[in-house]
Amino acid sequence: MKLSFFTMPIHPLGKNISQSLREDREAFILADKLGFAEAYCGEHTTDQAEIITSTVAFLASLAYETKNIILGTGTVNMPNSHPARVAAEVAMLDHMLEGRLNFGISPGGLMSDAEAFGNLDKDRNAMFVECIDMVLKIWASEPPYNLEGEFFNVSTERTMMPEIGQGAIMRPYQAPHPKIIGSVVAPFSKGITAMGARGWEPISANFLLPKWVATHWPNYVEGCAQARQTADYGNWRVAKNICVAEDAETARRYARDPGSPYVLYYNSLLLKMRAGGRLNLFKEDQNMPDDDVTLDYVLDRLVIHGDPSSVTDQLLAFRETTGPFRHLVYAGHDWTDYDLGRQSMILMAEKVMPKLQAAIGAEA
Repeated sequence: MKLSFFTMPIHPLGKNISQSLREDREAFILADKLGFAEAYCGEHTTDQAEIITSTVAFLASLAYETKNIILGTGTVNMPNSHPARVAAEVAMLDHMLEGRLNFGISPGGLMSDAEAFGNLDKDRNAMFVECIDMVLKIWASEPPYNLEGEFFNVSTERTMMPEIGQGAIMRPYQAPHPKIIGSVVAPFSKGITAMGARGWEPISANFLLPKWVATHWPNYVEGCAQARQTADYGNWRVAKNICVAEDAETARRYARDPGSPYVLYYNSLLLKMRAGGRLNLFKEDQNMPDDDVTLDYVLDRLVIHGDPSSVTDQLLAFRETTGPFRHLVYAGHDWTDYDLGRQSMILMAEKVMPKLQAAIGAEA
């Protein structure tokens, strides 16, 4: 079992932005020191709670302060970007990290971002596919480029000056490119099938009920089979909200009391999903009335908290429902209490993971 880290993140409105970004960076540096395998961060342009506006820029700030951890864009929102810029920036970041990079991509889920970029009424899934296809074509092609699509065009034919390098976009450090990772945010996702067929690897979102996470593996297997590849449980990343403390009561308070960063996270997410008509993600039964999807209902089902032994047992039970994934992704939240936020990560790595490894090893 590998342990990795992912954060959107969501911070309290009014909290000093510089402090929040500094703490976000500290979490990645701590993850590196603790031996986490990978660490991802998201990006949004129009959200005062989710203040990382560029995942590439944020990870670039960590390139020379981390040593072993693989950093991942989590995710580049492709419809809100131009393929030439994505290709160039991700390639540069891959060189800065000398290959310690995973390239996470998605269509983007924040509607205010889509509106700001003029994409609200467009087919963002089609834009996503066209953008990533062009990025891959740029990396695989010799300049000058002449790519024409429905949404994007990339050309350097009129201005190419090969003798001085003008008109060429750098290729990544990794050949042919960094590993491509996709977020899976829907039950019975067909997107994960497409990922498997293209050789990409998935992260099942931390805000999905366990029964919906369980629907991902069969579809991923189907996609891998289309590519004549065998699906590997080690390539299936499953994200989870986890709060670990030395004692169960401290963990309960930090995970569930008013002012908790986990409560903040799900209060924000619940409002967004309700406005976007996506409360089905939180429903055990799709006939359940929307009004029954309360904050406590969601927290009860989606946040694991306790001391190391209890958290281990809850994660093993979670895995019994989802299937035997072998790459757990710890979802990072605001360090509302600086010490407890750090301690949860430390206990996860140093106390919970050895117990999980022993239990999973006994299974085998």
